[in-house]
Amino acid sequence: MTRHLHACPTAVTFINPQDLERLVTLTMPFGKYKGRVIADLPGHYLNWFAREGFPPGEIGRLLALMQELDHNGLRPLLAPLRERSNLAARQR
Repeated sequence: MTRHLHACPTAVTFINPQDLERLVTLTMPFGKYKGRVIADLPGHYLNWFAREGFPPGEIGRLLALMQELDHNGLRPLLAPLRERSNLAARQR
């Protein structure tokens, strides 16, 4: 099932649930915060990408999604996914 957020009254951004899972598991592959989980990147860093441009590909798409969640105060939505991810990692 795909969910959507309304960024503005006329625009709809679709969010793939798997992308939300990736935010709490994928680490930043480069830069000042290399190795940090994307969901843990600070807002000012995400906002810098929003101003300067997101990188191409999956990482850019995920950074843009995380910036949107952070900007709209929606980081807490990732808490259940984070808990599930941490539980799965401990069971391995």
